[in-house]
Amino acid sequence: MGNLSEKSKEKWTVLQEKYKLENAQTDAMVSLIVTDNWVEYTLRYVVNYNKRRVTKTALFTSILAKIEATNGEVKFASATFQLVDPPEFKVNIKQDKM
Repeated sequence: MGNLSEKSKEKWTVLQEKYKLENAQTDAMVSLIVTDNWVEYTLRYVVNYNKRRVTKTALFTSILAKIEATNGEVKFASATFQLVDPPEFKVNIKQDKM
């Protein structure tokens, strides 16, 4: 993957000079966002465009296997909300007479 990353950096430099673009990160990375009740990870990886789905599948398959290997120490969680018997909403619309 290192060779492809270097090629990507070189091509990005050429595009930056030609189109006056700002510098962007082309290295693989994992970023983390924490919300009120979730943790979200984003993976960034550089691959040839025709291998993006295969690579994504391989990465997530590997991640799931590693989570399973924790024997329950790491789990996925989700929140499910069910709205039962919602209250009645009344909307009054006033129309102006012309």
